[in-house]
Amino acid sequence: MSDSGNRGKRILVVEDEPVIAAVVKRVLTAMGLEVDTVTNGMEAQDIIPKKHYDLYLVDIRTPAMNGKELYEWMKQVLPRVAEHVIFTTGDLITGDTETFLKQSGRSFLPKPFRPDELKIIIDKALKEERDARRSSWCSGR
Repeated sequence: MSDSGNRGKRILVVEDEPVIAAVVKRVLTAMGLEVDTVTNGMEAQDIIPKKHYDLYLVDIRTPAMNGKELYEWMKQVLPRVAEHVIFTTGDLITGDTETFLKQSGRSFLPKPFRPDELKIIIDKALKEERDARRSSWCSGR
């Protein structure tokens, strides 16, 4: 399912599992998206201020700096960026992770996920972004 509306859209994937990162990149590239991958939040912190991304697919559990810490940094330093995060996690959604996800209000995709599940959540997020831009453009007239 390649959407020409996705052309030129960029996604940063923060994922430390090489197999998952490769599958995600292949699926998203086939959707017409430009994809960069990093393995942890520290690498993401380095690249985010240098490049514009339309979405951020962030694994909650990564080494060096996890997805929760990265998200908190985004909220403090680049709050508009934090609005475009989708979390992934292989954890059982209980305890701290459940509380964090509820408090963040962000979408999440539990692992393992199928390529069609990934496509659906990404398409939905990109559509919401397009609609929000269109709405703000129309109200600004």
